Amino acid sequence: MKESLTIEKVLAKGVEEVLPSKKAFLDLVKKKKIRVYFGIDPTSPDLHLGHLVPLKKLREFQELGHKTILLIGDFTAQIGDPSGRDTKRKPLNEKEIKRNMENYKDQLSKILDLSKTEIVYNSPWLGKMGLKDILELASCFTVPRLLERDMFQERFKKGKEVWVSEMLYPLLQGYDSVALNVDLEIGATDQKFNMLIGRKLQKIYNKKEKFVLTVPILLGLDGRKMSKTYKNTVNFNDPPEEMFGKIMSLKDELIFDYFLLLTDVQEKEVKEMKKKIKGGKLNPRDAKEKLAFKIVSYFWGEDRAKKAREEFIKVFREKEPPVKIPTFFSPKKSYPILELLIYLNLAKSKSEVKRLIKQGGVKIDKTVIKNPKMVVEIKEGMIIQVGKRKFAKLTFYDK
Repeated sequence: MKESLTIEKVLAKGVEEVLPSKKAFLDLVKKKKIRVYFGIDPTSPDLHLGHLVPLKKLREFQELGHKTILLIGDFTAQIGDPSGRDTKRKPLNEKEIKRNMENYKDQLSKILDLSKTEIVYNSPWLGKMGLKDILELASCFTVPRLLERDMFQERFKKGKEVWVSEMLYPLLQGYDSVALNVDLEIGATDQKFNMLIGRKLQKIYNKKEKFVLTVPILLGLDGRKMSKTYKNTVNFNDPPEEMFGKIMSLKDELIFDYFLLLTDVQEKEVKEMKKKIKGGKLNPRDAKEKLAFKIVSYFWGEDRAKKAREEFIKVFREKEPPVKIPTFFSPKKSYPILELLIYLNLAKSKSEVKRLIKQGGVKIDKTVIKNPKMVVEIKEGMIIQVGKRKFAKLTFYDK
């Protein structure tokens, strides 16, 4: 039987800080139901496991009966959050932003009860701000205060620019707290500066305290920041088999953080697991298999997770092709290998195909291809493999 959720349990796991004080926050939530929000800028069409950490925390507040708000920063995405960046973020236009957030509600429904979630956008209030409003907002802070940010200091040291628009970003994000009149904002530790700006603005505009709850940053599969640029993300909408396979490629040292931040496994059990791996009593691969099963089950259910596990064992341990392989109709009897992989959507360019071949990452019917100038004679049912997870089957018949 699942233990009942309490605010103490919410704050005990996966929380870095509660500002200005955990005690004051506990006193507040024991007196009344609060307004709590988490914001996402739609800079990509895919939400990933890095977003899951704060979203799970938002869901827990939802389960405790608090008013939960999910803010989509359709206006702030046009500026670009400078957090964690050593160069200016490329701004997005309205068309790109609209396309990115098309499927957000579907992805968010995997985590939140949308019937109990208020989904809002910040363009209605930020888009209507005039010069007078911006000047009033800017007058709340000094330039040295805004330049305290670590990434700005690093840029100065390297002789790189800091743009005025980047300095305005935390003010605009902070104003979201004022417009929503919230009691609590949830965000990763790299958002702490922005959230504290919102805390001060809440005091100035609404004469009200706003608490800040930070959660740890989840690193990507390769140990770098989780980003589509590095291709190290696990996305909410990844098919079960792909999600399982990606998690199995996770760096061993990140296993424990993933268990603590993404699953219901308790800290005591994670410490014991860590001890067993260090002592050679538990293979990291087996720990990752348990982790992958739990995460895939969370998004897709246990039945799909079991099938994904079976598929992984079949493909990666027994070296057999997956059960379901995309089938492509071949209008020609032969293809240069450089063109074939692009036609099959297994690579984006000829230079990528050359790189994959050089790395030994291209196989045709289990045979490694070494010649980038090769012309492939198409055979019915031929299976092309790129890397560990990409497969395609060829047919002469348009099925």
